[in-house]
Amino acid sequence: MNFIGVDGCKGGWFAIRFSETNDIDVEVFSNISNLWEKYNENSLILIDIPIGLREKHPNGRSCDVEARKILGAPRQNSVFPVPGRQAIHENDYESACSVNEKHLGKRIPIYAWGIVPKIREVDNFLLNNHSAREYIMEIHPELCFNFLAGRPMQYSKKDDEGITERLEVLKQFCPSANEIFQSSLSRFKRKEVAEDDILDALSAAITAKLGCKYGFSSIPRVDEFDSKGLPMRMVYFDNHIHYL
Repeated sequence: MNFIGVDGCKGGWFAIRFSETNDIDVEVFSNISNLWEKYNENSLILIDIPIGLREKHPNGRSCDVEARKILGAPRQNSVFPVPGRQAIHENDYESACSVNEKHLGKRIPIYAWGIVPKIREVDNFLLNNHSAREYIMEIHPELCFNFLAGRPMQYSKKDDEGITERLEVLKQFCPSANEIFQSSLSRFKRKEVAEDDILDALSAAITAKLGCKYGFSSIPRVDEFDSKGLPMRMVYFDNHIHYL
């Protein structure tokens, strides 16, 4: 079994893999199909991208609402409003906003528009690859960090203090976290993979391994599914419950 954490990056998708025997490798995939082709059913893949999209609901996805409540200010701002399925197929921002307003009653924030191509890519992939749905689950990295540390992160992941803070959390569960971070920085250019992409993917990979061994928690408590049968939930590993 492989435990894989995935985060979108400028180069495509940045993935960190842990094996059951603690082998570790990192790779950038140009698209999600290539990632699945390499790892497929022998893997648990946790990815930082919305899975399951509203088509008619003004209040958005419950998992996003609950994640913001858990994180509180200011980390709640890292949970972007998720566009509706109809809007992600528009080619320009204004058209997408008009469609989203028609179906969900609100425009898309400009900062959320930037991840729409990756939302669309994963949505299309899961709709056309039913077998993958069992092995690919949504996480939010700040939620992962929150439950690994037992508290929200104090500093932004874009700042040096935030990078150090998150690495200290990750090192509690993966002693080689700093080595993985530094080697990834050396191997990939910043125009391909940003520092926070590495942190986010590593938090997801650690969460995958711990959750598979000890059990996942998820929000909302009662699973919700979109009109296509995709779950609208975020999974995480709650260290406070398992007392590792």
